[in-house]
Amino acid sequence: MAEVLTTAPDKLSPSAAQPMNTLGAWELPEELRMLREVTRQFMEEEVRPVEDTLPHDCFKLPPEKLLPLQEKAKKLGLWCVESPAEYGGAGLNLLGQAVVAEEGSRCKMGAYIRACGAFSHDPPNVIFLATPQQIKTYALPTMEGRRKAFVAISEPSGGSDPARAIRTRAVRKGDRYVINGTKTWITDAGNCDWGILFARTGELGDRGGITCFIVDSNTPGISFRRIPVIRAYSPYEIHFIDAEIPAENRIGEEGQGFRVAEKWLVHGRVPYAAGVIGVAQLALEMAIEWVKQRETFGAKLATRQAIQFMIADSEMELEAARLLTYKAAWEGDLGHDNKIAASIAKLMATETAGRVVDRCVQMFGGMGVAQEMPLERWYREMRVKRLGEGPSEVQRMVVARSLLGDAARTSR
Repeated sequence: MAEVLTTAPDKLSPSAAQPMNTLGAWELPEELRMLREVTRQFMEEEVRPVEDTLPHDCFKLPPEKLLPLQEKAKKLGLWCVESPAEYGGAGLNLLGQAVVAEEGSRCKMGAYIRACGAFSHDPPNVIFLATPQQIKTYALPTMEGRRKAFVAISEPSGGSDPARAIRTRAVRKGDRYVINGTKTWITDAGNCDWGILFARTGELGDRGGITCFIVDSNTPGISFRRIPVIRAYSPYEIHFIDAEIPAENRIGEEGQGFRVAEKWLVHGRVPYAAGVIGVAQLALEMAIEWVKQRETFGAKLATRQAIQFMIADSEMELEAARLLTYKAAWEGDLGHDNKIAASIAKLMATETAGRVVDRCVQMFGGMGVAQEMPLERWYREMRVKRLGEGPSEVQRMVVARSLLGDAARTSR
């Protein structure tokens, strides 16, 4: 098994934080190259053999299989990789998170349950903007694996523009807020103990009218409805009917929730992009080995120009998407505004991964859609990934508006 990292990724030397060598070529710093190898070896030697014993569409490991993996992940410094070290997380910078997301997605469960849960489930990063008591009550038990959390932004009225789409309303009544409304497409919400809710406390269409709250799932007036989709791992609809939450569960000041939401969304798009690249890269590696062995009409598939072009296009596109993702992470780690870079990375990675997995299915032929292989499961997941964390059209809108400014906006 690979050795434990001895240099905390959040304490990289100044030179290591710059992914450039003296010749000007882009490369990961040594600490992150080591992290990549440790994570890949852990996936190949520990996680995937366990996962292979489970049903095709399984989306969680039973405790007797998960807990030993989690203990090993802790020893390797791969526990809660997106959470601050001061609270017991790995404290990885954004580039480190991207590296782990890519390698940790190289399994049948793919990018939506990295390492099959072996790295635990990080609490939503906005919780670390909360009070010390809120962090103690909600973040720490989640990092210890005793609780799970969701983030509720999207609504039936549309989730692309929170300023206009959020209609769930929170009304202050004394020392409590009364919540009414509906959230939808909330990942795994029905299996969570608590969550982050963004609700309207001001006027409709006002970005300053949104507030962030912590909600307990068992609060009277909150109910969950599972929404079956094309993958095994379902989102939920959440209904709030006169649900009362303490005013002390608010994160930050009233009306400042949009800034909190934007921080969460921009940050999340980078490891999200890296995760789908990891799935597509593994699919491509499998396809390459397949076409080297498979014969049709007296020749190996690898000799067919159509196959060669599929392989070449996939490799080039994945390399480009990976570098764009690393760039978005790098800009964030340097303290730059990486909103546009994160949108570009998310868009390029998800659309590229969809094309690559589709090509791999084609190269495998009938086996590509058989449940004996993970490809058809990944194919379904990659289709969903083009919608999550803001669909492709929203990412294009973000990039276009950054270039066109006011000329891109309507007069209303």
